[in-house]
Amino acid sequence: MSARGSGKTPLVAPRRGGGTRKAAPARKPAAKAPRPPRRGGLSGALSALVAWVWRLVWGTLWRVAAVLALIVGATSWYFHQQLPELSSLLDGRQRGSVTMLDQEGDVFAWRGETFAQVSADSVSRHLRNAIVATEDKRFYRHFGISPRGIASAIRINLSEGRSAFQGNGGSTLTQQVAKLLCLGVPYDAATWKTEADYEADCRRGSIARKLKEVPFAFAMEWKYTKDEILTIYLNRAYLGAGARGFDAAAQRYFGTSAAKVTPAQAAMLAGLLVAPSYYAPTGNLKRAQDRAAVVLRLMHDQGYLTDAELAEALANPATLSPAATQRAGGYFADWVMETVPRFLSRGTTEDVIIHTTLDQHLQRAAESALSHVFETRVREGSRAQAAVVVMSSDGAVRAMVGGRQPAAPGAFNRATQARRQTGSAFKPFVYAAALDMGWSPADFVEDSPLTIRIPGSGPWSPQNYTKEFKGVVTLTEALKHSLNIPAVRVSEAVGRDAVRKVAEEFGIVSDLAQGPALALGVSEATLVEMTGAYAGILNGGSAVTPYGLLDLRLTGEKTPLITRSGGIGERVIREDAARYLTYMLMQVIESGTGTRARLPGRQAAGKTGTTQAARDAWFVGFTADYVAGVWLGYDDNTPLTGVTGGGLPAEIWKEVMLRVHEGLPARPLPAKVPEPRLPPAPAGSSVGATSEAVPQGPNAPPPGPEPDLAQKILNEVLGTILGGRW
Repeated sequence: MSARGSGKTPLVAPRRGGGTRKAAPARKPAAKAPRPPRRGGLSGALSALVAWVWRLVWGTLWRVAAVLALIVGATSWYFHQQLPELSSLLDGRQRGSVTMLDQEGDVFAWRGETFAQVSADSVSRHLRNAIVATEDKRFYRHFGISPRGIASAIRINLSEGRSAFQGNGGSTLTQQVAKLLCLGVPYDAATWKTEADYEADCRRGSIARKLKEVPFAFAMEWKYTKDEILTIYLNRAYLGAGARGFDAAAQRYFGTSAAKVTPAQAAMLAGLLVAPSYYAPTGNLKRAQDRAAVVLRLMHDQGYLTDAELAEALANPATLSPAATQRAGGYFADWVMETVPRFLSRGTTEDVIIHTTLDQHLQRAAESALSHVFETRVREGSRAQAAVVVMSSDGAVRAMVGGRQPAAPGAFNRATQARRQTGSAFKPFVYAAALDMGWSPADFVEDSPLTIRIPGSGPWSPQNYTKEFKGVVTLTEALKHSLNIPAVRVSEAVGRDAVRKVAEEFGIVSDLAQGPALALGVSEATLVEMTGAYAGILNGGSAVTPYGLLDLRLTGEKTPLITRSGGIGERVIREDAARYLTYMLMQVIESGTGTRARLPGRQAAGKTGTTQAARDAWFVGFTADYVAGVWLGYDDNTPLTGVTGGGLPAEIWKEVMLRVHEGLPARPLPAKVPEPRLPPAPAGSSVGATSEAVPQGPNAPPPGPEPDLAQKILNEVLGTILGGRW
């Protein structure tokens, strides 16, 4: 029978050992922990929302950070594997350099980027300290990037109204080296038009590029030591004036090595890093010194200089070496570069040294003489240009001025690139042809009206400058007074082909005119060609090839790759003909159109030249020691006002030669005086004053009617008397 619901105590088995067991009392449920009181209302909801957002943001951030860390780490590892050995990163140039030495072996010009390898432990401690103080004072403490530097740069950029990453970048030295290495991207001529475009792309400061710099900087810090990173920087940084690396810059500006620079010099070099071209001391020394003073104070503030060292450096700022201050010979250097094979000049991948014929004393003399005449004889503001060439009789160019002002490499060189009509400066080659055929300077020619019928063009009547005639004159008088008509008569008598042949063999390589105006210098030539041609007259009638290169060799090599290719060549005219012509040119200076070029106490020979409408004015001549040529005119062919070859060009020539010959004893010219001859009977032509002659074009109308029959008969008679030399 069940006891459920009976209300009786249930039966329980007795305990062992006797007796019965009482029923256990029922257990009470355990008490629950009291809950914290809930915030009610809006504040509670906001707190819950903030907590949820924080958990979401934090969860997102650490996951994103982890992903970014993995990406940066993987990218850094990739760059680390791509980075080459240190030695292959030190020379960042795409081409080699050309260093030019004058005839004494002193440096006077550079082309391309000069380079000399150094290491961080071989340079002056002042230079290391100046770079670190200026560019990255925490260089030895960071791991490739500087968060503090980046934050400071962003703050500065924003405060100055720029975007966060525009302007100051906060880059560490390691990041700057990453830029110099173009983040490992090599130069490809198919991708970039020029190396300048490539380097500009490497220096871009975009956010994407900044982000790429970070793992690259980490990889560099992983791959190289701090001193190795600094070594790359010391060798690859561009420091203006064609200097790549600090040792090349120290040599370029101060004539010393990077191991020996003083605190003032080190500060000037470090100051170039912010803007190499702007702060280059060769461009503006005072500006470079002011920038160096800022660097010196930074070095002092960071403990690299004592008070005494700072005061000493500020009191004695760095100055340029004599070679750096010497700008002479820029046009000459450009000309030499053009005469050298391109693969050894502009396209060289090696460092090349060229020993040249330049005489820096003569170069400075030519430059100062030109400046003096323009300052004292030419109106202020004149745009007229001039060029000067000085050479030895064998064609060795000793000085060259291609324009009134010193110019950057590659500027237009009026001494070698400007082809201009030569005017009466060409006439000596007409007479050279005649003298080589046996004519004498004492032979006679008629200066009277002349008309030549040119097939297809009609009659052509040359005129003298004064429109007057001197009658029968000797060849010497005709050249001395630069008479046009006698020059044409002689040219027609000996043959234009003979005249062209003499001029070309003397070195005038331009296309020479075919018509009778050839004798009046209507053909074009460069100043260096004309000066070389006159050198052929001085040396006794042999051709001359102007040259400026003595030898070319690779840096460190003793055996030249190229030696001089110019100098004296084949004979053009007989030696006695050259001596006769020298005598005739001496008379031009003694009492003819070139008297303003007369040198006191020294024999000189030369010839004036003025072209049609006075667009070009020349004077070319020589002493026993040097040949010099001067050209004057406008680049745009504007006619000169009141200028002939016997004016300003002759004065410039005289001033150049006076300075060039300082300290040299006077030597006689190798001239041959002709035996005098009896003149023929007077031809009755008018006699007038003489002056520089100006050629007329072949289509110019004659000044008057052609000679009548009586005049023609008289001409025939005179021709018979003079041996047919018309």
